[in-house]
Amino acid sequence: MAQTSQPWWREGIDFGQVPHMVTDSPGPESRAMHARASGIIKGLSGQVKLHPVCFKEGFGVVLRDVDGNSYLDFSSGIYVTTLGHCHPKISGAVAKAAHTLMNAHDFTTPIKTELLEKLITILPPGVNGAQLYDSGTTAVEAALRAARAFTGKHEFISFYMDFHGKSGHSVSLAKMNKTNGASRAEGFFLAPRPDPYRPLFTRADGSLDTDAYIDFLGTFIDNATTGQVAAVVAEPIQGWAGSIVPPDDFFPKLRKLCDERGMLLIADEVLTSMGRTGKWLAMEHWDTVADISTLGKGFGNGFPVTAMVAREEIKESFEKISASTSYGGNPMACAAALASIEVIEEEGLLENAQRLERFFAARLQGMMAAHPIIGDVRVKGCLLGVELVKDRATKEPFDEAGRMVYQKAFRKGLAWIPAGHILRLSPPIIMDEEVAGKGMEILEEAIAETERELGY
Repeated sequence: MAQTSQPWWREGIDFGQVPHMVTDSPGPESRAMHARASGIIKGLSGQVKLHPVCFKEGFGVVLRDVDGNSYLDFSSGIYVTTLGHCHPKISGAVAKAAHTLMNAHDFTTPIKTELLEKLITILPPGVNGAQLYDSGTTAVEAALRAARAFTGKHEFISFYMDFHGKSGHSVSLAKMNKTNGASRAEGFFLAPRPDPYRPLFTRADGSLDTDAYIDFLGTFIDNATTGQVAAVVAEPIQGWAGSIVPPDDFFPKLRKLCDERGMLLIADEVLTSMGRTGKWLAMEHWDTVADISTLGKGFGNGFPVTAMVAREEIKESFEKISASTSYGGNPMACAAALASIEVIEEEGLLENAQRLERFFAARLQGMMAAHPIIGDVRVKGCLLGVELVKDRATKEPFDEAGRMVYQKAFRKGLAWIPAGHILRLSPPIIMDEEVAGKGMEILEEAIAETERELGY
């Protein structure tokens, strides 16, 4: 069913008045509330430290803070509320479950059964094994254990600038620069992957050479590992690194290498699944099926529910890894995930994300042509990245500009995600082009002001 002319997220909202800033941002109430909380909670994210606003409520694509300011949400709670805040069907499903049964460990429940049966209808053919969890990190850790159980091997290869979680082995899959002296776990290795804007391996004409990356990976396995590689683990599109989209031939060629070497391919789709890129799974863009995938963030549209899913021949290995959890698959989580899948289908949101991709790509390409500090733009569905550089020839990262643009746009009413010199945006896939355009206008205003202040 296509969206109506007056979708739920527009009800009661005058988008002529959004964003609407009644105080500076962050305002006095936000600052006071943040001071109270930050005296207790430590380890806050960089985006909070740069702009310590205190949010009070959200509806659809709008967030409101304790000072009464209204923002357009282009962060989706860091890629989580893909379907907007407080979708009535999802909120209603969670409330019903909370009034019926809140937890039954890993016993079967009707809502869990419904979710599992629905889930396998949106996954690639042959991917029909699942286990449910409450965080992306937990799902990734389970995927590693399952890969070891299935293959009998113990080593893993992941890639530069990937992000896979914040616990022991998931941390060892990623760049480690804040470890307090800890080392990468034994048997975990990192290799380069293609970045079209900053290629490491190129052909004679300067174009990116995917084959060289694959060849290097083979050489690396032969020389740096014991040859006992259970799996290669990858984000389909790198999120923390700045929405980096690989060339179209990378994953098909990586799939072939894994098959030749007897390695599994694990796709960490915690960030990229459930419509974020216009597909149920981002790997669909390259007609590639991973052996094991992890789902999360938008899976429950804000409710903490994630999953590990696997091909038929691998799922029995789940029996060997003590796969169950206390909170994974609880009735509220299952209700949120099932309702989210149904909303995406009923409202035609995969198609809407694809329409928005075309809109965002055109707008960002226009911005790049007009603003010299924009070195590159990347768009896949509603997963966006804008890379700021001091000079397009040298591609030197421009961290100062990134901080300035982030704060300026936030003060104008755009809630979103910084990453040093890379501007990350993940707007809900429910919005239309009119609202999407308002966000792009704020972003361009902030970039233009930053350029003027920095002398461009």
